[in-house]
Amino acid sequence: MNGSRARDAGQPLLLGVRHHGPGSAKAVRAALEASRPRVVLIEGPPEADPLVPLAAAEDMRPPVALLAHAVDEPGRSAFWPLAGFSPEWVALRWALEHGVPARFIDLPAAHTLAWERDEEDRGGEDMDGGEKYGEDGGMDAGAEQDALGEDVRVDPLGVLADTAGYDDAERWWEDVVEHRGAGKGDALAPFTALEEAMTALRETYGSGGHGRDLIREAHMRLRIRDARREFEDGVAVVCGAWHVPALRRRTGVTADRALLKGLPKVKTDVTWVPWTHRRLSRAGGYGAGIDSPGWYAHLFAVPDRPVERWLTEVAGLLRAEDRTVSPGHVIEAVRLAETLAALRGRPLPGLGEATDAVRAVMCEGSDVPLALVHDRLVVGDVLGEVPHTVPAVPLQRDLERTQRRLRLRPEAAERELDLDLREETGAARSRLLHRLRLLGIDWGRPAASRSGTGTFRETWRLRWEPELAVRTAEAGVWGTTVLAAATAKAEADAVDARGLADVTTLAEHCLLAALPDALPVVMRVLADRAALDTDVAHLAQALPALVRSLRYGDVRGTGTAALTEVAAGLAERVFVGLPPACAGLDADAAEEMRGHVDAVHGALSLLGDVPAAPDGRLRARWRAVLRTLSARDTVPGVLRGRAVRLLLDEGELAQDEAARFMGLALSPGTPPADAAAWIEGFVGGSGGGLLLVHDERLFGLVDRWLTAVPTEAFTDVLPLLRRTFSAYESGVRRTLGELVRRGPGRRDRTDTAAAGAPGFGPGVDEARADAVLPVLRLLLGPDCDEGTRGERVEVRR
Repeated sequence: MNGSRARDAGQPLLLGVRHHGPGSAKAVRAALEASRPRVVLIEGPPEADPLVPLAAAEDMRPPVALLAHAVDEPGRSAFWPLAGFSPEWVALRWALEHGVPARFIDLPAAHTLAWERDEEDRGGEDMDGGEKYGEDGGMDAGAEQDALGEDVRVDPLGVLADTAGYDDAERWWEDVVEHRGAGKGDALAPFTALEEAMTALRETYGSGGHGRDLIREAHMRLRIRDARREFEDGVAVVCGAWHVPALRRRTGVTADRALLKGLPKVKTDVTWVPWTHRRLSRAGGYGAGIDSPGWYAHLFAVPDRPVERWLTEVAGLLRAEDRTVSPGHVIEAVRLAETLAALRGRPLPGLGEATDAVRAVMCEGSDVPLALVHDRLVVGDVLGEVPHTVPAVPLQRDLERTQRRLRLRPEAAERELDLDLREETGAARSRLLHRLRLLGIDWGRPAASRSGTGTFRETWRLRWEPELAVRTAEAGVWGTTVLAAATAKAEADAVDARGLADVTTLAEHCLLAALPDALPVVMRVLADRAALDTDVAHLAQALPALVRSLRYGDVRGTGTAALTEVAAGLAERVFVGLPPACAGLDADAAEEMRGHVDAVHGALSLLGDVPAAPDGRLRARWRAVLRTLSARDTVPGVLRGRAVRLLLDEGELAQDEAARFMGLALSPGTPPADAAAWIEGFVGGSGGGLLLVHDERLFGLVDRWLTAVPTEAFTDVLPLLRRTFSAYESGVRRTLGELVRRGPGRRDRTDTAAAGAPGFGPGVDEARADAVLPVLRLLLGPDCDEGTRGERVEVRR
C-alpha cells in the first residue's frame, strides 16, 4: 500500500508512532516537512496546552516530562515523559519553529487522576490500567496493550515481531524502522505500513473489553473534529500507532460524547519537570519504557555512521576507566559488528551486534566493563532542564533558590558529597538535606564517611530523581519554604508518633535540620510520652537517639537544655527499671535486652562529650546498675557476662575480680548452656577476642571449662560458642589457635621467649633495642634525653 490512505482529501494526517522511537521521530519530522499542516495535534493531556510555548525556551532541554497532579492531593500525579528522540517532542518543536498551533488531545489529566482515585476507593479494580496511566499517560504504542481477557494483554510490537520471525521486539523495530531510512522517498510510507499492521491487529484482538482505551480514543476523535472545523484539511495527528485504526474509524459524535459522559474529575495543575534517561528505561520501572534510551538518543543525534561513532564513544569511556583500548580495537569492533549483522541477516548492525563486538574486542570477553558501558551509555544519566518560568508550587521555587545559593546542582548520576559542618556552606547544605528528608524528599541519603570520623563531618549520596518533583509538590501543603514546611511537618509527626523511640528520633532530626521552632513541640510530646511509658526496653531504645541529639546540638551550636533534662530523667528511669526487667528472661529476650544494655552504655559514654550534661552522676549510677546485674543469679548469663565486660572496660573491675566472676560462672555447678551464654556476653563483640589473647588467665578458664563440658552437652553449647568466636577478626582467631596449640598457662611470656617457643625469639637483642633510642629522642624531644640515657628498650621479635 502507498501513502494514499494518509493523504485522502479532507482526512486528517494520522501519524502513528512508537513513543520514544528515534525512527518514528525522524519519520514524523519528514512527514511534517512534506505535508506542512496548519495545526499539529499530539497525544497528551489538554491541560498542558498553555505550556506548549515553553518548549521553545533556550533553557528547555529534554528529557523532560509533563507532570499533572491533583491540587488537593499533590501525591496523586501522572507523568508524560518526552525525550529529544520522542516523536511528540519533534512534532512539538516543529510546530513552534514554523508558527503552527500545537495542541494535546488525549483524555484530560483531570479525568485520569480522578479515575485512578475512584478505582482505589473501589478496592483497586483495574489497577493495571491505572498504573499504566500513572507512569506515561498512555504515551507508548508498545505499552498500549488491549486485553485479550481478564488478565491477558497483547503487546502490538511483540505480536508483529513474532509474526516476522523475531524473538525480540526491539530488534525487529530496529530492522524495519531504524535501519530502513525511515522517511526517505515517500515520507508517509512508514506510517501507512504501520497503520495497516495495527489495523490488522485490532481487527484480530479488538479492545478485549478494556474500556479505558475506548474512552481515550473517543476524546481524541472529538478533538480532531474540532480541529477540522477550524482548520479544514490541514490537521496532522501524532499519536501511538495502536490508536490510529480507532481514530480513522467513522463514529458518531453522540456516541463519542456518551462514552465521556459522567467521568469523574478533579482540579489539576500541570507543569514541565526534568526527566532522565534512566527513568525512560524499563529497568527504572517505567511502564512505557525502552531498553536503551542512550542508544536511541545516539541514533537520533548522529548524522551518519552510527555504529562507528557509537563504538568510538564506548572506547572513550573505557579509556577513561583505565582500560587499554586503542583505535585498532575500534576498527576491529566495527568489522566484527558488521560481520555479525551479515551472519544474522540484519540490514545494519544494531545494538546487539555492537554490544557483542565490544564484549569480544574491547572487554576481552568480560561482562564487568560491559556493565559499565550499559549503565553509562546504553541507558545513561542524562538529566533534562526546564526554564525557571514554568509553573511550580512556592516550595519548589524556594528549593531551587536554595540549591543555587548553596551551589548544589541536581544531577541524575549518583555522587558523594562530603560536608564539613564547621564551615558555613557545609552546615547550610547539611541543614537543607536533613530538612528535605523530613519532608520525604530523599534527594540525599546519609552514607558512611571515607574522610574520617567525627560529629563535624557528614557524607551524603545525592541523586535527583524525577519523582522528587512530585514529592516537592506534595510537601508544599506544609509551607511555602523548605524551613517552614519542615517545621510544620516535624510538629505534625511528633503528635502522630506511635512510640517513644520515634519521638526521640524526630528530636534528633530536628536538631540536625536546625528547626528551633519545631523543637519545643517535639520536646513537649517527648516529655509526655516518656512520663507515661513504663517499658524499660522502650526507654532504653529512646535514650541513644536523645543523647546523639545532645551531642549534635553541641556541635552545631543548637540550644539543648531541654533535651539534657529529658535525657537525664530518661536515664534515671532506665536505671531503676533495668534490673527487675532483666530477671527471668528467655534466651531471645535476653539477647534483645543485651542490645539495649549496650546502647545505653554507649549513650552514657557519648554523654560525657557534652559539656552541659550531668554525666558524672549518671555514669556512677550506671556502674552501680551494672554491678547489680553482674551479681544477680536471676539475670540470664549473657547479661551478667556483658555487665562484667562493661565494668572491666570502664576500669571499674580489676583483672583478678573479672577472673573471679568468670570462674564462678564456669564452675562445675553451672549448666553448660548458661556458662556458654555468660562467655558470649563477656567476650562477644568488639575487643572480646583481644581480652583472651592478652589475659591467659581468662583464656585458661575458658579452655578448662570447655574441655570439661560433658559430651552430651557439648553439641548444645557449640553453636553458641561458634557464633561468639566466628565474629572475631581472622588475626585474633589465628592467635587464639596458636595459644590453644601451645597450651595456655603452661609458662609465662619470659619463659616462653627464653625457650624459643614458636612465635617468640630466643632472647632480647640489645643491639637492636638500642637502635630505637635515637627515634624515641626525636619523637619525645631533647628534654627527655636525660631520662632515657642509659635505659634500654627491650624489643621482642
